[in-house]
Amino acid sequence: MSLIKIALAGEGGQGVQAIAEIMAEAAYNQNMQTIYIPNFGLEQRGGVSIAFLQFSDRRIGAPKFNKADVVIALSERAIGRTAGYSDENTIFMYDNSYPVPEAEFPEKAKKIVGLPAIETANNKLHPRVFNIIIMGAAIGLTKVVSFEAAKEALVHKLAYKFEKDPELRELNFKALQIGKEMAEASLQEGVGVRG
Repeated sequence: MSLIKIALAGEGGQGVQAIAEIMAEAAYNQNMQTIYIPNFGLEQRGGVSIAFLQFSDRRIGAPKFNKADVVIALSERAIGRTAGYSDENTIFMYDNSYPVPEAEFPEKAKKIVGLPAIETANNKLHPRVFNIIIMGAAIGLTKVVSFEAAKEALVHKLAYKFEKDPELRELNFKALQIGKEMAEASLQEGVGVRG
């Protein structure tokens, strides 16, 4: 595995930083090199929260990057904030549960993939696992960590919540699985705006 760079962005409160932390922990548990840099902006006031992640089997040279292999935007404003991290090698994934004007998308991207994460969470699972669907999709797109490692890191991060509500554990696992399967299917079927 070579270096994989991911930029993950959404509105404050969507759980962007939690997803990033869980993915970084899963990679660490698989003895990989990983760097996670949060960028909170003014999310308490409705700003966009961005997480920069890097994964490798070798030492990672620089903590920051200009272009990502995968950009994941969880809101329309996040699309605008992260479009600049895309180039012709980038897979750009966004939540297509709501319409987004094509002008908002990056000019350059290898592929633009739309997944109905919010819609799926609201209609099939529970709104609170929307971000876990996104995490599953990130894993499905990149294969950066194993599904089992992601589940273990998820349990570690949310253990106190799972103890209070055991059904929440299965709900999160289901969300992770659905996200992974949606992303894998989108790559095979060529679903998206363009690519």
